[in-house]
Amino acid sequence: MRTMTSRAAESAKAQAGPGTSKSPAGGPAGRRGGRKRSMGVQNLAGWLFSTPFLVLFLVFMAFPIIATLVMSFTDFGLRNVTHPLDAEFIGLDNYVKLFGDEKFLKSLFNTAYFVVVGVPLTIGLGLVVAVLLNNGIDRARTFFRVGFYAPVVTTIVAVAVVWRFVLDPSDGLIAGLFSEVGLTAPDFLGSETLAMPSMIAMAVWRNLGTVMVLFIAGLQAIPTEVREAARLDGAGTWQEFRGITVPLLRPTLLYATVITTIGYLNVFEEPFVMTQGGPSDSTLTVSLNMYREGFNFFHMGYASAMAYVLFVVIMGITVLQLRLLKDNTK
Repeated sequence: MRTMTSRAAESAKAQAGPGTSKSPAGGPAGRRGGRKRSMGVQNLAGWLFSTPFLVLFLVFMAFPIIATLVMSFTDFGLRNVTHPLDAEFIGLDNYVKLFGDEKFLKSLFNTAYFVVVGVPLTIGLGLVVAVLLNNGIDRARTFFRVGFYAPVVTTIVAVAVVWRFVLDPSDGLIAGLFSEVGLTAPDFLGSETLAMPSMIAMAVWRNLGTVMVLFIAGLQAIPTEVREAARLDGAGTWQEFRGITVPLLRPTLLYATVITTIGYLNVFEEPFVMTQGGPSDSTLTVSLNMYREGFNFFHMGYASAMAYVLFVVIMGITVLQLRLLKDNTK
């Protein structure tokens, strides 16, 4: 009887297969459970490491963005700083008022002028300088690169002091050059016609280094084999630039255009430091107008609506440019 029982047990064990002799923890289900626990620990560690950034982002970024959006639908003013919940909800009145405000429309036109003229100049000059530093200049190349990039890391106050001296109509550098030939220098910052071009010139000079660095990186990423093949086919310098450099540089070109356009749409420091928006609001930009309404006149609800109009404009232009980037790099 005992022998028959032992044989039956051995037969059942053989039919069950070798896998059943292992403990449950060593089977497929056990391994899956171990992997899940390991992934859970990794996810928890990731969230713990991300917590400081998330807290800072929520407090200093997400909350102000949402609060500004809510404020744009209210008459939030100085009286509501201590009692924000007392602000009256006025719907779209701030947005409707904006497009009947001549000063806002003037600032919108000035900003568009700054972008339409400044962005092509910055991109074009940045590309020329990058090509020269990458191919045409062999000696002191690092010196020139540092020199062109130095204004980017220079504070706007220092830049303003230099440019005020350069543009001063009586004792400035340009005034001295004019006096050498018997002419009187124009008042660049005091003229409604010349003030904005002067601001654009300063912005182009200050931001040229950033665009130059991007283009140098893009130029160095172009395979040398492609250039050599073009030269073997008899392509000249201009043909190589137009047929090879520009098409292969298109992603860098459009990326530089996107970030430069966003920066110029937000232009604030140049007019704030140099002209305070004058003369006669000829250099008043949307960002400077928003600052005045919010912090000089304490029309914070109105300034918030202005900020979101500018945000929508920036978002629309950026989406359009990114679509161009996607369509042209397939």
